[in-house]
Amino acid sequence: MSHAYDKTNTSPIARAFVEARRAGRALSPYPGPPPLTLAEAYDIQDEAIALWPDRIAGWKLGRIREPLDQQYGAGRLAGPIFSRNVWQAGAEPTRFPVIDGGFAAVEAEYVIQLGAAAPDRGDWTAASVIPLIDQVFSGVEIAGSPYPGINESGPAVTASDFGNNAGLILGDEIPDWRNRLTDLTCTVSIDDRTVGSGGAVDIPGGPMDSLAFLLNLLHRRGRRLEAGQLISTGAATGVHEIHIGQSAVADFGPDGWIACQAVAAATA
Repeated sequence: MSHAYDKTNTSPIARAFVEARRAGRALSPYPGPPPLTLAEAYDIQDEAIALWPDRIAGWKLGRIREPLDQQYGAGRLAGPIFSRNVWQAGAEPTRFPVIDGGFAAVEAEYVIQLGAAAPDRGDWTAASVIPLIDQVFSGVEIAGSPYPGINESGPAVTASDFGNNAGLILGDEIPDWRNRLTDLTCTVSIDDRTVGSGGAVDIPGGPMDSLAFLLNLLHRRGRRLEAGQLISTGAATGVHEIHIGQSAVADFGPDGWIACQAVAAATA
């Protein structure tokens, strides 16, 4: 069977996602021939990044599980996090927008902040990235898309819409992270019900491997990481779907907690 996708399809798909996100409205079905490879997905993502009226403040990583990792040739996918969708956690729950009829989830994550721009090379490893790191924080990635089937249609579709990212809530700095990575744990609850538990060891290869993967991927895409950018390294307890009106808490034990609440997205 021939594949209807070609690069001329990227702009209409990217425009449809950007317009739906800016308007705060759901988008279904998928607005064009779905990409079948991650390369095709990142073409769409790059078009959408060019259309989005904000700067990239960082990147998220998402896991591609077996056997799809073999099919797609990668164990992770990536998407941009934009500056106006980065919030600092406080004593009161952080309110984040959810598109009614779309998809939204909360994910407890460990967030790396770069201390320096990364040299442009494609051979990074979990060990070689460590000198680039300034700080590590607790965080909650807000996964979100106007397309309700974003997580059910395969990794390429997920990657095509900003990697299913809708924001990042930044928590407390994690002290002495170099010596504590294997001991970092967290839980997530929604409406006072525990929905997941885990830690840094539940991220395949660990957070440093996530950073190395991202650096190598961006090298192939002609992009780079800059000083101060934030890397949300992957869900430590799973992807927990959330709906408008619900509240969530990510508890990082001695490293603090992050409370948040899903609210209806305002029309831009």
